This record gives sequence, C-alpha cells and structure tokens, in this order.
Amino acid sequence: MARMYSRNRGKSGSTKPAVKEAGWVTHKAEEIEEIIAKLANDGRTSSQIGIILRDQYGIPSVKTVGSRKIYAVMKEKKVTGDIPEDMMSLLKNAVELRAHLSRNSHDRYSKRGLELTESKIRRLAKYYKGKDMLPQKWNYDPEKAKLLVK
Repeated sequence: MARMYSRNRGKSGSTKPAVKEAGWVTHKAEEIEEIIAKLANDGRTSSQIGIILRDQYGIPSVKTVGSRKIYAVMKEKKVTGDIPEDMMSLLKNAVELRAHLSRNSHDRYSKRGLELTESKIRRLAKYYKGKDMLPQKWNYDPEKAKLLVK
C-alpha cells in the first residue's frame, strides 16, 4: 500500500508469527486481564501495555492467549480515556508542531507537516464520531488541543 502523501510504498516491518500459539505463556487469560487493568489504571496506553506484556511477561499477543484484544479488555474494565490513543498522539504532535512554528515561523516543511497532521485529526474525528467514540459536537481546536495534551 502506498504512503498517503508521497509516492513511496510502505516500509517493511515485523510480521506476526504464522503459528497462532504461544506455548511458553504460563499466564491465564484472567491474570492477563488483571495485569492490563492494573497497567491501564497507572495511566498506560494500550500500545504501551502491549509492549510491557511482550517484554516483561513474555506474552506475544493478548488475543492469542485470551481471545480478546487489549483495548477490548480496557473497554470492559472501563479504564480507557475519553479520547482514543491514536487521536491523542496526533493532537500531541500538532501541539508540538505549533510550538515549534511559533519559534521558527519560516520552517515551511513543518507548516506542511502541521497541515497534514490537522487533516488527519479531522478525518479521524469524523470516523470516531460515526463510531460514537467521540461526542458529536467534538471539534478540533488548537487551543483546546493544547489543554487536552497537558
């Protein structure tokens, strides 16, 4: 698949193993859910939880062990944030770009990057409003985004 704003193809990355089993995992599904809830209460995002489970607990994929994804477990335990993780990372990126542009106003590449990031935010907001993961009246505003990120 091509990259969105360039003519380049996607970068090669790691792939999931062909075998859907993890025989070395000694944790039960309930234990993994408790670990996920504890980490989420500490303020970790689902991707951070996945990395911790992989590196510290030896769990390659929560779905292969417990048949549900990390976000589904977090949603059931009601420990998800108000704004989805990918939207929050885009908002953080936009706030950082605006701060950079306030110091470096002639940086044209960053201006273009900010335009692309804000476009992604608007498109993702439209999607999340359709899925009822964001309120229908939610609107991207750079000043509100600065308060949300802090």
